[in-house]
Amino acid sequence: MKVGLFFGSFNPVHTGHMIIANFMATQTDLDQVWLVVSPQNPLKPKSVLANDHDRLHLVHLAIGDNPLLRVSNIEFSLPKPSYTIDTLTYLREKHPEKEFVLIMGGDNLATLHKWKNYEILLRDYRIYLYKRPKYELGELENHPNIRHFDAPLLDLSATYIRHCLQQGYSVRYLVPDAVFEYLEGSQLYKG
Repeated sequence: MKVGLFFGSFNPVHTGHMIIANFMATQTDLDQVWLVVSPQNPLKPKSVLANDHDRLHLVHLAIGDNPLLRVSNIEFSLPKPSYTIDTLTYLREKHPEKEFVLIMGGDNLATLHKWKNYEILLRDYRIYLYKRPKYELGELENHPNIRHFDAPLLDLSATYIRHCLQQGYSVRYLVPDAVFEYLEGSQLYKG
């Protein structure tokens, strides 16, 4: 089984994330896509991050009963901050029957050289890259282990959604319906 790993803080998960996950699960050779909720991205500040289990719950709600998508909390039990190469190594050991592929936005490729053990990542894993407008891909653009895809994209960010929630604005249609309903009845991101 070929599994795409879509890492993110999903703070909160939004429609743009789900479009990419569904595209990768249905229009590539991947059998399944796992949305890996990261407790802390070493390159991002932790101060605006909602509770790990709240974000995990929202991704569960977003996926619903889609058998091609799955949520993973694997990084919750790994040392923090979590590094992609460590998670991939752990998953490969735990699931030797699966081939893991990294799903990444084009905005990350130019800074991939800053990632822990990025050379090993490029050597041992395939990367499925969805292009992002206005971002240069850099020197690694034509690396043999990187495949490019033109996934449909929304110009939408979790930062914008958090801002809307803090201001009391509706996020209907910006997040999956089940996530919207949950957020409406919660104080999450509103304080």
